[in-house]
Amino acid sequence: MSGSAGRRLISGGCACRGVDVHCHVVPRHFPPAIEGRARGWPSMAAASGCHATVMIDNKPYRTVSDACWVATRRIEEMDKAGIAVQALSAMPELFGYWLDADIAHDLVRHVNDTIAELVVEGQGRFVGLAGIALQDMDLAIAELHRAVNELGFRGAHIGSNVNGKVIGDPQFFPFFAEAEQLGAAVFVHAVRPTGMDRVIGPAALQQALGYPTDVGLAAASAITGGLLTQFPRLKIAFSHGAGTLMSLLPRLEQAYHTFPALQESLGQPPADLARKLYVDSLVFDTATLQRLVTVFGEDHVLIGTDFPFNFREADPIARIEEAFGQKDVWEKLVFSNARTFLALNEASN
Repeated sequence: MSGSAGRRLISGGCACRGVDVHCHVVPRHFPPAIEGRARGWPSMAAASGCHATVMIDNKPYRTVSDACWVATRRIEEMDKAGIAVQALSAMPELFGYWLDADIAHDLVRHVNDTIAELVVEGQGRFVGLAGIALQDMDLAIAELHRAVNELGFRGAHIGSNVNGKVIGDPQFFPFFAEAEQLGAAVFVHAVRPTGMDRVIGPAALQQALGYPTDVGLAAASAITGGLLTQFPRLKIAFSHGAGTLMSLLPRLEQAYHTFPALQESLGQPPADLARKLYVDSLVFDTATLQRLVTVFGEDHVLIGTDFPFNFREADPIARIEEAFGQKDVWEKLVFSNARTFLALNEASN
């Protein structure tokens, strides 16, 4: 079935029904760095056509298109791909975990305010996921409350690790307790992955190999560190199909049935706990997408594209249509699951 024909069948005539939970924003401008504390603070080089270059420590980090900050450009591309709503979140390098906490807090507030402006400009096509300075729990919780209660965001966007500390570590439990209490969704994206010293080849392999490895370990930590049992109502999703977790689960399951200490620690089989997680569909392979649904459940897989970067899924709905022949499964993956995760109502579309 072709992508366009499938969309008509799914949507009943409306070309745009998809909800994309994994897409990024870069502000067109950043405030000047505070004198004497500029290390790691981003800036934008002069734009060339519809592109600009993010600079960090006066070095080019990434050249991005104006779809990162222009609502109409995003919407044009969304319409082509059948996406009705994007959940906007910062480019991961803007998490700022490696900055002093108060400086990182200023950075994420600026990016969150940019997202809030785009949400208004989008007139229902965008919702926000807030960046959070997780290296300081007081600042993190304060910004989560501001984002949800003042800006109207649907949740938060956090990294797989915070300066090397995996997010399943109990030191981050106060943040997750607040997210659960607020009903805020949490979307976990890989950032500055571990193990890059063992990857040989160009820098782009960080995204190709490092990201799925790190987010897989982060998702595993949510299982083994007690996060899912401590906060049973927490809505948490992992980017890149939860990375390597799907391959690690059978081994973890066998370990659970082999080692009494692991049974005592987890309390439930790892495979059962894994089905409490949400994962995005960004795996670039139809068979892997089918396996995601088998492992995590058809109610817990969401569209993710990595828009507007070059390394992205350009036609996610076509991928879903290729993988699944049942209309009810298409609907869940294309929009219903994301509406549950983000607590969207029909008026949002």
